[in-house]
Amino acid sequence: MMDFLYFPDDPIEYIPAAIAMLICFLVAYAVYRIIKAYSRDQEEKMKHFEEEVMRKLEQEETNESGR
Repeated sequence: MMDFLYFPDDPIEYIPAAIAMLICFLVAYAVYRIIKAYSRDQEEKMKHFEEEVMRKLEQEETNESGR
């Protein structure tokens, strides 16, 4: 029966696994940065939208109180 874990005697056999793991980490980091930048952009848009809504509400209040 074959062992569940296989540890090669030759350390050179670890190189492809290390390269694959490095590539996975780099892709994960790139995706993280893209999502964070998109989230930051959405937050800025939402802040501007909230400010615009608040300005309109204040204008409506001043118009109603001025009548």
